[in-house]
Amino acid sequence: MAETKMPMYKGKPLVRSGNTVYYGHPAEKYVAMLQILGTSGEIAGVPISDRVLVQILSTDESLPPMKRIIKKAEKKGIYQALNIASIWLERSLKEA
Repeated sequence: MAETKMPMYKGKPLVRSGNTVYYGHPAEKYVAMLQILGTSGEIAGVPISDRVLVQILSTDESLPPMKRIIKKAEKKGIYQALNIASIWLERSLKEA
């Protein structure tokens, strides 16, 4: 059976579902969720995100959905969003 390579960023997996990107290991206490809210044109047929909502979420399923949101912000572009998500996620995991 062939092994599937998962995209990684700074040692953590990235999983995309439509306009939502999850960053981090689901077995850990927190993950980051990035929602692409808007795009501004295309490059080589690929849409360029210009508004991205970043949220750090608790993976504790016993909490109500609104209580699972630890931090959130809106960033301009996927790079800025991934950058702040990685910083916030690392800090949250160290504090846990």
